[in-house]
Amino acid sequence: MSNWMKAVCPYDCPGTCGFLVETENQKVVSVKGDPDHPMHHGLICEKMQNYERAVNSPERITRPLKRVGKKGEGKFEAISWDQALTEITDQWKKILKEDGPDAMIGLSSSGTQGWLQKSIVDCLFNKIGAREMVMTLCNGAKDAAIDSVMGGKGSLCGSELKDSDYYIVWGCNMRATNLHMLSLLTNERKKGKKVLLIEVCAVDTGKYCDEVILIKPGSDGALALAMMQVIAEAGLAADDFMKDFASGWEEFKATLPQYTPEWAEKITGLPAETIRRIALEFAAAKAPAVIGGTGACRRKNGGMNIRLTIILSAITGAWAQPGGGYVGGNPRSGSCLDRSMIFRPDFRTYHGKKANINLLSTILADTDPASKVKAFYVSGGNPVNAIHNQKAMEAGLSREDLFTVVHEQIHTDTTKYADYVLPATFSVEHTDVYTPASYCHIGTGMKIADAPGECKSNWDTICLLAKYMGFEDEQFTITAEEMLNRMLDKPLSPLCDMDPSAVATLREGGSVALPYSDHLHFPTPDGRFRIIDETLDEPVPRYLPDFDDPYPLSLTAIPGTLSLNGVFAGRHDLMERRGAMILYMNPADAAKRGISSGDQILAKNDLAEVAFTAEVTEQIVAGCVGAPGVYNKQDAGQELLVNALTHSRLSDIGEGTAMNGNYVEVVKA
Repeated sequence: MSNWMKAVCPYDCPGTCGFLVETENQKVVSVKGDPDHPMHHGLICEKMQNYERAVNSPERITRPLKRVGKKGEGKFEAISWDQALTEITDQWKKILKEDGPDAMIGLSSSGTQGWLQKSIVDCLFNKIGAREMVMTLCNGAKDAAIDSVMGGKGSLCGSELKDSDYYIVWGCNMRATNLHMLSLLTNERKKGKKVLLIEVCAVDTGKYCDEVILIKPGSDGALALAMMQVIAEAGLAADDFMKDFASGWEEFKATLPQYTPEWAEKITGLPAETIRRIALEFAAAKAPAVIGGTGACRRKNGGMNIRLTIILSAITGAWAQPGGGYVGGNPRSGSCLDRSMIFRPDFRTYHGKKANINLLSTILADTDPASKVKAFYVSGGNPVNAIHNQKAMEAGLSREDLFTVVHEQIHTDTTKYADYVLPATFSVEHTDVYTPASYCHIGTGMKIADAPGECKSNWDTICLLAKYMGFEDEQFTITAEEMLNRMLDKPLSPLCDMDPSAVATLREGGSVALPYSDHLHFPTPDGRFRIIDETLDEPVPRYLPDFDDPYPLSLTAIPGTLSLNGVFAGRHDLMERRGAMILYMNPADAAKRGISSGDQILAKNDLAEVAFTAEVTEQIVAGCVGAPGVYNKQDAGQELLVNALTHSRLSDIGEGTAMNGNYVEVVKA
């Protein structure tokens, strides 16, 4: 007899979409969107449709494995959990005794975005005192910019966009990463509202917009400055609003005359008249919304780019209107549940070295005895495919003196380098709690299916590892369900002020809507929208250039509509639809190099040469090439992937990724 239960998507869009799961005899047989979800109303993306194929894959790892071949060969033998746990923790204890906690790294990555299953990994490594991970691979610069200007509040909830009257989608591939918001914008376009896309590559999202403006990579800040110059010069800036709610406006406004559209034309590649037109369109709207993605933040000047687009969203007074302002981060200030109850920062008594995930390849490849990492634990991550400088990453993972344990659902290019592989669960096989990046809701998913073989969740695996390490803290003796109930027993604002039925829903499994934020309350030090930030190296916003590079073509990593960040690599039906690794090229760049669509090409720089199939399109700006999606070696049919071309470099603020600040030359293969 079949049964339908509510679940939440665990993956890294992150939209935390609600879906329904049909089970028979504790096995998942089908999924569909949840029509009762308070924000998404039954819409789920192509990636999550047929999710049961991933859960029931014959490629699932179902027993602990121990390496029997060379690192990288992927040869293992099955062993018992007791043997695996004993041998893993014996090695950890030896490393801690001989080399200290700085020699250990625990990485819980974006294979799951659930609080319980992700944060319990951090809890164990806080207890151990291992190197603290700086998790800024996605949008560290953007988060830092939001913290600087707005005090960490991401302003508008996606559902509030129904009240906007003009939209700028800025550096956001909504077709791949925010399907629900794109659906809302599609409906609002039918009412005559304009959607303007500002991008370097518009292949996926451009068709859903009224106008597409392709700008030179890294020039977003220059465009925002020029638009503000036009608005201020025309007397359309809301000076009274800015005086009441912002700090530093007059000083910043005095810098704007130099940033004319003619100045910006040389940097952005946009005609000055186009810049004037869209600036005046924006100013004429009563409640315009800037929907900021992560594309513009993933550069050397990424933090400044985002600071400037956020400031642009406010200078016409739009924030005072329903639907006016900026969308781009968590719309609520703070959390309605106490996440520290899970990862327990108080467990960390040793504060040693940190490890920025963007520099992980370099860190693992370092063989200096004084700084060498000896133990690496990976949960829900595939760094060989997803982290910068693939060659250095594989060199580090190939070290015989690096003890690597990977907790994973199916074999990946990273498990091939593991000394031990532990079998992991899927989201429907454990309990978790989820929050999205750009919506005001929270959801829980209960364990509703049995995992195959001896698979264990992050929570259960970490608790066992803690036990074998000799840790006796109660934290490692309770279940994930008990922890969730403890958190729900003491909810924070606004959940604690809502009807008790909201907490009851979360206890049973499902999603609840949270009230929108007060968009004129800024949790900055002075409670105001902060334009000038004296805590930064660049307190007054200005134009910053990107990296100088000898290679002519900017390489942009584009979220894939069928794969996103690599966690769907086991879905062969999706991977077959996706096809070969392609590289988008503008016709002018392709013609200059004698390249046509379908040609086999090489993209190369000082790090590597990587093969692609060319796809020539006018939907990417000249001077830029775009690589959509994350591939594994099997699906790509080659050893080197796009991340072999990306340096381990950081953004201007927030220690964020600068993955889009890499450059290549492209030639026919």
